[in-house]
Amino acid sequence: MFHRYLNGETMKITCPHCHKVNQLPIERLSSGPICGACKGDLLSAPIDVDDQTFGELVAQSPLPMVVDFWASWCGPCKMFAPTFQASAAKHVNEVLYVKVNTEENQLLSQRLNVRSIPTLAAYVKGQERNRVSGALPAPSLEQFIQQALAA
Repeated sequence: MFHRYLNGETMKITCPHCHKVNQLPIERLSSGPICGACKGDLLSAPIDVDDQTFGELVAQSPLPMVVDFWASWCGPCKMFAPTFQASAAKHVNEVLYVKVNTEENQLLSQRLNVRSIPTLAAYVKGQERNRVSGALPAPSLEQFIQQALAA
């Protein structure tokens, strides 16, 4: 996983290609941000967030967000991770892919009523638009993404 977090209104994103930390204002998420070092797409991999940064990102993201609630001990979560990663690369700069480790962020999971994992939730303009539980095959994930984009 690549560690990324918010600091005020600036995100620190570790490049999924060269692992250099980049600072990025949240409002620039929709402008195709690239790494200052290697020029790779910064959003071609999911962003890891925690309880403190989740709400701020949901409220301020100019892009639709798809959130994967998961845990390290969850077999279906591990099997789904490459599918989620591939979808992030396919929809780079179109949809923001976010991962929340429910084991490390139990209060957030409780507040959002995440009852099983993996759970996917789609957010558009700060509002949850859709939710599904279970590891999805790639075609079902694509359908879920298209529903989020159409909202």
